[in-house]
Amino acid sequence: MFNDNLHLPKRREFLKSAGLGFGSLALASMLQKDSQADVIPAGPLAPKQPHLPPKVKSIIWLFMTGAPSQVDTWDYKPELQKRDGQELAGSDPKTGFFTTSGKCLKSPFEWKQHGESGSWVPEIFPHLSQHVDKMCFLHSMYLRQNNHAPASIELMCGTNRPGLPALGAWLTYGLGSLNQDLPSYVVMHDTRPRGDDQIWSAGFLPKTYQALALDARRKEAIDNLLRDNKHTDAQQRSQLDLMRQLNQEHAATRPTQTDLAARINSYELAYRMQMAAPEAMDLTKETAATHQQYGLDKPECATFARQCLLARRLVERGVRFVQIFAGKGVGGDGSVNDVPWDCHTDVQTNHRSCGLHTDQPAAALLADLSARGLLESTLVIWGGEFGRTSDSQGAKGRDHNPNGFTIWMAGAGVKAGLHYGATDEFGYKAVENKVHVNDLHATLLHLLGLEHTKLTYRFNGRDFRLTDVAGEVLKEIII
Repeated sequence: MFNDNLHLPKRREFLKSAGLGFGSLALASMLQKDSQADVIPAGPLAPKQPHLPPKVKSIIWLFMTGAPSQVDTWDYKPELQKRDGQELAGSDPKTGFFTTSGKCLKSPFEWKQHGESGSWVPEIFPHLSQHVDKMCFLHSMYLRQNNHAPASIELMCGTNRPGLPALGAWLTYGLGSLNQDLPSYVVMHDTRPRGDDQIWSAGFLPKTYQALALDARRKEAIDNLLRDNKHTDAQQRSQLDLMRQLNQEHAATRPTQTDLAARINSYELAYRMQMAAPEAMDLTKETAATHQQYGLDKPECATFARQCLLARRLVERGVRFVQIFAGKGVGGDGSVNDVPWDCHTDVQTNHRSCGLHTDQPAAALLADLSARGLLESTLVIWGGEFGRTSDSQGAKGRDHNPNGFTIWMAGAGVKAGLHYGATDEFGYKAVENKVHVNDLHATLLHLLGLEHTKLTYRFNGRDFRLTDVAGEVLKEIII
């Protein structure tokens, strides 16, 4: 059992809130006499020994905000195509958030088989279709929540109760950081997803393990990171040393105020990040060919392309968990949708737009990681917070459906070209080898070398874990 009683993160104004925090360096790093010595700290963010030999070093999660329709993306259902407009046996009009018709709605896209695995892919993924033999498909995912915010929280935190730590925070708590100059947990988003900070919160864990959230709409890559040009490096270093001394004296008389230690540590991490973060985020160091490969030259996918390329650069430098929340989708009326894959009125218009936004960058990420040998240690995950109904909402839309959807993974630790689990013949409900998020989390922790029942944290007199009292490792999908 990990039993970390230090609560640590935060810096200046933007570090007052954990939601914009960096995580932080270990207290030992800040208390060393030579503040500029190149010493790896032996604190909460130092690399920790896993329970098991790990198969995965880093995770990049491509979160398809708004919930893609499984039957229009990766779960081809010929019977649904044949029965278009007919009654859907067993349908419940209240499965989703609104009301559905109870009549089958076929996928409007052309499907073809690809790769040696013969995986069916719709026309909206011309680039990703070339990588299906790298993918391990989980077709039988299900959740308990049927709306965006609670479902997203359940998917990332194990249950939908606010205030619980997200997967990335648990990983940082359990394994520490591979690079003491960068946060171990980074979130990128364009439009903020429903549920926003709760989805990537450190919850009751020490704020040391909080994500660094990067908003693509802001001019600065990281708010308040760069030093004021009125001060030299030596002056800033002197200020930090003085603050360290004063804060150390203050903290020594208040040992129970663990968030104070978190705030202290954040100053030092922010100082170190002034050198490491700008270099990691400088995409001008990449070739023109790489920019074109990801699609940075295309307005329809440039934002997601930058985020995917940045994710590759971050895992190269030891960031353990990177999560990208896909933004920009088009609704049935042509308006920009703040929940991109949300297709209540027109699945064809919506999903075609979202495919243009995400397909090329995601495929380029897989190709780039593979070419650099990073896919051997990195696991890429693609999926949304739930699925969509097989019957229609209105004439051409689909409502929310938590009872069956697809997530795929590619890279380290999982069997390539595997299709695991299944929904029924209409794609409406998971019926074979059903996978709840607790099972997914147990499997991901296992791949990273953590036994999910042993990764616990005591809070309010109870030992909590990411998988709560459930979760089975999906051994069938692991290499």
